[in-house]
Amino acid sequence: MPIKVQKDLPAKTIIENENIFIMDEERAINQDIRPLRIIILNLMPLKEDTEIQLLRVLSNTPLQVDATFLHMASHVSKNTPANHINKFYMTFDEVKKHKYDGMIITGAPVEQMPFEKVGYWKELEEIMEWSKDHVTSTLHICWGAQAGLYYHYGINKIQLPEKMFGIYKHEVLHRRVPIVRGFDDVFYAPHSRHTGVSTEEINSKDELYVVAESEEAGVFLVMAKEGRQFFVFGHPEYDRMTLDQEYKRDKSKGLDIQIPKNYYPDDNPDNQPILTWRSVSNGLYTNWLNYYVYQETPYDLGD
Repeated sequence: MPIKVQKDLPAKTIIENENIFIMDEERAINQDIRPLRIIILNLMPLKEDTEIQLLRVLSNTPLQVDATFLHMASHVSKNTPANHINKFYMTFDEVKKHKYDGMIITGAPVEQMPFEKVGYWKELEEIMEWSKDHVTSTLHICWGAQAGLYYHYGINKIQLPEKMFGIYKHEVLHRRVPIVRGFDDVFYAPHSRHTGVSTEEINSKDELYVVAESEEAGVFLVMAKEGRQFFVFGHPEYDRMTLDQEYKRDKSKGLDIQIPKNYYPDDNPDNQPILTWRSVSNGLYTNWLNYYVYQETPYDLGD
C-alpha cells in the first residue's frame, strides 16, 4: 500500500529502507485516486517510534492511505521535540470540520490514573464523541481501548496484580468475523499494561462481543457496532525490540519490572527476541482497512 505522508517526516526514510512504498504529497496529488483518509491520535510518549510502527502495519494492502497525525492541544509532550509536533501534527480544532475513513487512537502511559484525572481527558472525550459521526471505523489500542470502552459503554478498567508484560497466546472465538480473516486458531501478540477490563462486563453489553482472547492475558479484541469500533488490548504493532527497550528502560530506573514473558529465548535478556506476531499484526490492520474502512466508507466523505 502506498502511504501518503509529508515528504520530510523522519519515519518516511526508515519505512522506505524496509522496502515499503511511501508516497509523498507531491506525487500523491498527481494520482487520480481518492486515498483512504486515516487520522491517528498518537498519545504515546515516543511519538516517532509509534509513527513508524503504525505506518508499517498500514502498508500491506493495495489501498492508498493518506495519514494525518493528531496530538492533544491540552498536553505538552515531554519526549518528542516540539518542532516535530508542530511540523507533522495537527490539533483537533484543525480537523474537526472534516470527516475521515478511519481513525486510530493509540495507547498512553497513564493507565494507572483514573480517566478523569488524565490532563487531556476532556479533550479526548470530545474527540471520541466526534468520531461517532465523523469516522467510518475507529480502532482503539491498549489504554485507548480502555478509554474508549469507558467513554462509550461505561466499562471501567481494573487494576492487575502485576504488569501484563510479554508475548501471550490468544484464541480466535469468532472465525467468521472478517477482522480475524486469515488468522490461525491460536496466535501470539505483545501486551504491556498494568490494567485490564472484565470479560464478563463486556459480555453483558449487547453492543459488544469479544472476537479474540487469551487465557492468561484476558480480552484481546472487542468489536462494536458492526465494525464501527474496535478495541485492541495488546500491542500487535510493536516492533521486535519494543518490549526489550521498555524492560531495560525500567530496569535502569530501578523499577521492579519482571522479564517479559515468552519473549527472550531462555528468558535471557542478552538474547535477541524472536518475532512471533508480525503476521497477525499485518492481518489485523489489513482486515480493518479492507473490510471495515474501504468497503464501508462513502466515496464522498462530505466535509
